[in-house]
Order: sequence, then structure tokens, then C-alpha cells
Amino acid sequence: MSNYLILLYSITFIFLILILLLIIRIFINLFKEQKRLEKKDLSKVSFVVDTFHDLVSKLKEKEKELELLRKKAEERAITIEGYNENILQSVPSGVISLDENLKITKVNQSAEKILDIKASEVIERTYLEVFSEPITNLLKENKFIERAEISYTTPSGRRIWLGLTLTPLKNTEGKTIGQILIFTDLTQLKAFESQIALKEKLSSLGEISAGIAHELRNPMGVIAGYTKILLKKIDPSLKPVIEAIIKEIQAMDRIISDFLSFTRLTELHISEFNLFNTLNECLSSVIKDRNDINIKIEIDKDLKILGDEVLLKQAFINLFQNSLEAMPNGGDLTIEFNKTNDYYDIIVSDTGYGISDNIKDKIFLPFFTTKEKGTGLGLAIVQKNIVSHGGNISLENSLNGTTFRIKLPKQDLTKSIKQA
Repeated sequence: MSNYLILLYSITFIFLILILLLIIRIFINLFKEQKRLEKKDLSKVSFVVDTFHDLVSKLKEKEKELELLRKKAEERAITIEGYNENILQSVPSGVISLDENLKITKVNQSAEKILDIKASEVIERTYLEVFSEPITNLLKENKFIERAEISYTTPSGRRIWLGLTLTPLKNTEGKTIGQILIFTDLTQLKAFESQIALKEKLSSLGEISAGIAHELRNPMGVIAGYTKILLKKIDPSLKPVIEAIIKEIQAMDRIISDFLSFTRLTELHISEFNLFNTLNECLSSVIKDRNDINIKIEIDKDLKILGDEVLLKQAFINLFQNSLEAMPNGGDLTIEFNKTNDYYDIIVSDTGYGISDNIKDKIFLPFFTTKEKGTGLGLAIVQKNIVSHGGNISLENSLNGTTFRIKLPKQDLTKSIKQA
């Protein structure tokens, strides 16, 4: 019994040990499986982390590429904008853009020069603050203008002719966002047209003036001869009457001489002369005893120019005489000089009573005068002599008095130019 029990106990013990070993084996396998699973999970996490880092790295690379592309796009935009700005600032035509509220947004250099304005002072200002009529009227009407010619007075008082175009300013979507004004300076062209017109008129007048002068001077000479005879024989009480007749005959003869001078074909004899000395001689011949005139000549005393000195003297004398008559109570007479590549620019200003706006367009017409004893040929002769040189003379507004600007093209000393 005891052996049986011992055997039974032994078998039970062995069975228990086996069960225990089995349990231990199961736990060992479970532990290994857990470790394997943990390793597997760790590899998954590592994969995810590595993938994330790789994506971040690629995103950073793409970000760098995008930043590089952005910089290139900005540089290209700046280059294109600069190129467009260079084109805008280089074109000879004036260009001014305005927004929907008619505030100025852009002004190029040609517009500044033509209109005597500064972009820094007018941008963001309204059209009414910067422009005057008729430009203000055109902008206000907001009409498409393909081509128009207008007379315009700049803020400095300079009168110019403009050929302009006014069009709507649109964005890339075709929406109107303002207006754009494009214009050119036609002043020189208009002056050239006036020169041609004047030459045609002078040519027509020249054909008949000699005959008229001859027909008038012959009887006038006879009348003058008889009056001189009468002056010696009549009663002394009647001498003032005869002297008055002689004086009027002399005045008529002077008018005829001026008219012939105005209509006569002019042959220029170009030579080099000292402008300062010539102007002084002209002033001396007209100033006489006028001590109430303050003369200021802002010209280099050694300055020499090319031109017909005789014709220019005649023009300057008439112009100075006109200024002196406009200052019966005294004043200032100023003469200035500027030189460009193509022109001599001579400015004559006085502080007289000026010229009213309603006659400014008539002052150079033959026989137009507002003076009781004037012939109306003084300024006409001035213009004719200047035009004969291929130049022009213009009247400019002045705050006090009158300013004439004479532009004379530089002449070729080797040529003798025949002009009408």
C-alpha cells in the first residue's frame, strides 16, 4: 500500500512537475510572443517616424524650391515692372493715369516737362487741383478721344499746343479703373505752321506792296514839295498848318517804309556778332533820357551768336520800344539768355501794364494796335524778322508786366538763307 501510494505520489508529483513545466513553457512562449509583438510594434512606430521625418524633409525641400520660385517670380515681376517703367519714362509723349475718382496715379518725365509739373507734387491729387481748362473739361466728360488738338496754359504761364488722346484705363479683367491721358507737344509744329502761313501772306503782300508804295509816294512827294514852297511864301500865321501837313506826310512815309520793310523778301546775311553789345546798342537807341527805367541784362558780355545782326537789331529795337511805351511811369526791363543744343532762347520781360487776354492772339497782326499814334507794324516786324531766321516769338503770361520769349535756331555760318 505504501509502495503504491509512493508510486502514486511519485506519478502525481511528476505529473504536477510536467504541468508546471508546461505552464512555464507556455509562459515562456507567451513572453517570447510578447517580445516579438513589441519588437514588431516598435518597428511599425519606427517606420512611421522615419516616414514622417522623410516627408518633413521633402516638404522642407519643396518649401525651399517654392521660396526660390517665389523669389524668381518677384525678381521677374520687379524686372518687368522696371522695364515697363523705363519704357513709360522714356517715351517722348506725356502719359498721365488717373483712377476712378480722377486722382492722378502716374506721371512720366515727358508729361512733367511738357506741362511744367512735378510728379512728386501732383500724384494723389485730383485733376481739378493740377490741370486747368480745357483738360479739366475733357477729363470730367470722361469721353474717349482718339485725337484732339488744344491750346493749354501751363502753371508757369507758358502757352502750348497739345495733341492728345484720352482713353479708359482697364485692368486685366477688362474693368474700367480710371483714365489715361496721352499727349504730345505740338507748339513747335504750330509755330512752324504759322511761319509757313506768314511767309505765304508776306509773299502775297510783297507782290502788291511795291506798286502801292510807288503809287502813294509819288503824289506824296509832289505834295511835300508844294508844302515846302508854300512854307516859304505864305503868311507866317499859316506856317503851323503847313508844318502839320508836312509832319503828317512824314508819318505816312514812315508807315509806308515800315510796310515795305514788313512785306519785303528777306535775305539773311549770317554772321557772328556779340549779342551783349548788340542789345546795348539797341537799348541806347530807344532809352534816350528815360532815367526811370532799370535795365538788367543777364547775358555773358563775351557771348557771340550767329544770325543776321541788322534784322535782329530791328526786331530788338521794336520790342524794346514796345516795352518802354508800356512803362510810362518807369519800371524794370530784363533780358535773359539760355542756350540749348539747337536754339538760342532770349527772354525779354518788362513790368509795364501788360497785354490783356482778349488781344493776345492779335498782337502780331499787321496794323493791329491799341496806341493812338501806333502803326501796328512794330511787333509784326519783330515776328517777321524772327520767323525769317526760322525761329518764333511767343507771349508768355507774367505776374507783373509782359514777357516775350524768342527762340532762334542756331544758324550755319556757311549759308546765306533766303526767306520770305
